[in-house]
Amino acid sequence: MAAQPITVPFVSFRPMERELDADLRAAFARVLDNSWYIEGKEDAAFEAAFADYCGAKYCVGCGNGLDALVLILKALGIGPGDEVIVPSNTFIATVLAISYAGATPVFVEPVLASYNIDPARIEAAITEKTKAIMAVHLYGQCADMDPILEIRAHGLKVVEDAAQAHGATYKGRRAGSLGDAAGFSFYPGKNLGALGDAGCVTTSDKALAEKIRALGNYGSDYKYHHIYKGQNSRLDEMQAAFLAAKLPHLDAMNAQRRTIAARYFAEITNPAVTLPTVMPGCEHVFHIFAVRCKNRDALEKHLNERGVGTNKHYPTPIHLQGAYKELGIPAGALPLAEEISATELSLPMYYGMTEEQVTAVIDAVNSFKE
Repeated sequence: MAAQPITVPFVSFRPMERELDADLRAAFARVLDNSWYIEGKEDAAFEAAFADYCGAKYCVGCGNGLDALVLILKALGIGPGDEVIVPSNTFIATVLAISYAGATPVFVEPVLASYNIDPARIEAAITEKTKAIMAVHLYGQCADMDPILEIRAHGLKVVEDAAQAHGATYKGRRAGSLGDAAGFSFYPGKNLGALGDAGCVTTSDKALAEKIRALGNYGSDYKYHHIYKGQNSRLDEMQAAFLAAKLPHLDAMNAQRRTIAARYFAEITNPAVTLPTVMPGCEHVFHIFAVRCKNRDALEKHLNERGVGTNKHYPTPIHLQGAYKELGIPAGALPLAEEISATELSLPMYYGMTEEQVTAVIDAVNSFKE
């Protein structure tokens, strides 16, 4: 009987869930037995642990990664009439946060090799309205932060969108400790994922942390005392407990991602496929392993037919989405973002992939012919 072909899903949580089953069930039982579900000891314990992990002084839990970025911008006093510089290629949540704060996004193109914002292009985009730079650590690799931080001499704030970069480092410093504040998502698919929506902000600015916490709690610094027009965005106890159970395993899980990536780098030899670049000084955590191919759709079809799952991040750039047509940015104005959107394809990358599955992905990619 012929061997069955190996199927490789784009992502699977099952290996991690099986390994941590007892810890996750214990976390659930602990919260249920305690009968305290919002702003309790689980939240406080996770916030302290994650701040320490990132190398920041404070962590404030919130409802999701988008809320984390919105709360940061609002706490920094950024609003209508202000501009925030943001990479032209990112998930739309980064830009929605700027819009929800009432400010205007200003797009800056990336370094194609890293997919991250090009620091050399930022100063040309600064105007008298510019208040902040939103540096996205896309796909699990930190942006080139030192030259970005130098631009703070213009009086700008630097915000990290670290939603895809849990545990990533830049010159020995972790994402979440590099700018004025950082927003994280704990969406289930992230390297550190909850079992539902969740997020947080990290910062070493005590006053900023306190304002963010108040803004996410109806603008209240204590019960029924409201000093801001806030919103409801808090990390619930159940998700905090699940995250606390996973956090001690994050480095090992990221290490396995780097091991899988090492095989991709060493064994994918198809000249039609451009592999990502790990930039000097960066420790990539490979939330996404993003390749590029001029005939991307044909490559995707080829892989899918061979049982290899894929995804496209992100097939339409933000400036060409209907949601942002009011910016009036025409096709061709941001060619690098458009090139990435037209050519990027993400290969399977998750904790628990077997050697056979990794081999199946490599073989499928190498067998592709344009």
